[in-house]
Amino acid sequence: MRGLGSRVHIAFEEGTQAQWLHDVLTKHAERVVVCNTRGRGEIGNKSDRVDADRLSELLRLGALKPVYHGASGLLTLKELVRSYVALVEDATRVMLRIKALFRARGIKTPGTAVYRESKRGEWLARLEERGARMRAEALLTELDVLQELRPKAKAAMITEARRQPGWKILRSIPFLGPVRVAQILAIMATPWRFRTKRQAWPYVGLAVVTRSSADQEFAGGKLRRRKREPLTRGLNRNHHPLLKSVFKGAANAAAAQDGPFKQYYDACVARGVREEMAKLTLARKIVAIALRLWKTGELWDATKLNVQTT
Repeated sequence: MRGLGSRVHIAFEEGTQAQWLHDVLTKHAERVVVCNTRGRGEIGNKSDRVDADRLSELLRLGALKPVYHGASGLLTLKELVRSYVALVEDATRVMLRIKALFRARGIKTPGTAVYRESKRGEWLARLEERGARMRAEALLTELDVLQELRPKAKAAMITEARRQPGWKILRSIPFLGPVRVAQILAIMATPWRFRTKRQAWPYVGLAVVTRSSADQEFAGGKLRRRKREPLTRGLNRNHHPLLKSVFKGAANAAAAQDGPFKQYYDACVARGVREEMAKLTLARKIVAIALRLWKTGELWDATKLNVQTT
């Protein structure tokens, strides 16, 4: 790349080595674009040469959809968040396997008693097969290791997140706890990536997808816009799933406890909105508030919340 000169534009697809390649090549090129090609249909032949020609043509036209890789100072927090999330997912997977092992033999496992160390002898005694008993012991041992590592990963993640300038602002918002704020900081990195809330909603996965056609019609010899509402097709699928779960979890908690957000939720329901749609509206509201406060540097003030719903 150094031999090609300084006025070089580079484009490559998002992948495992995308962040490393972006950081290495940024010093030797005028522009580096990490693009997202999901959603593009496969047309014609496919090969490395064909893909490179297609990417170069899209880069020339300015039609590539870039993926943000500018937060090099947050790499430590990103890795700590990935570590914590992986431990949580692995522990959940092991717990489900343990219950499935008993359920496959007609043994009910209500609650969390099957995971308790003091009750393990009783539960293992119910497994008559030696192979199943040995597998259950191995899974329980694996669960113990994961549960021991999880608090350490959580503490390291929160400690690193506290060093970020947006920590105090986002923590002032109700129902955004330390874990959720750490994940928001690691994933979104900066609020200035999004011009308004309408650019943030698709990234979080809370944007409504609409379909409309034949929007114009002739009436009385004049062209006018049809008075027909566009059809909705649910929420956008191309989003960050972890970030969506963060704001959905905050909205579910806010809708169940008294407070300004609960009043906002109740106002939506009172207007005839279904409960699931009211929670979606509340989640979008929390995203908009977090983005606004993060940009302005203000702390949460319940008196400034607009309870009126549209």
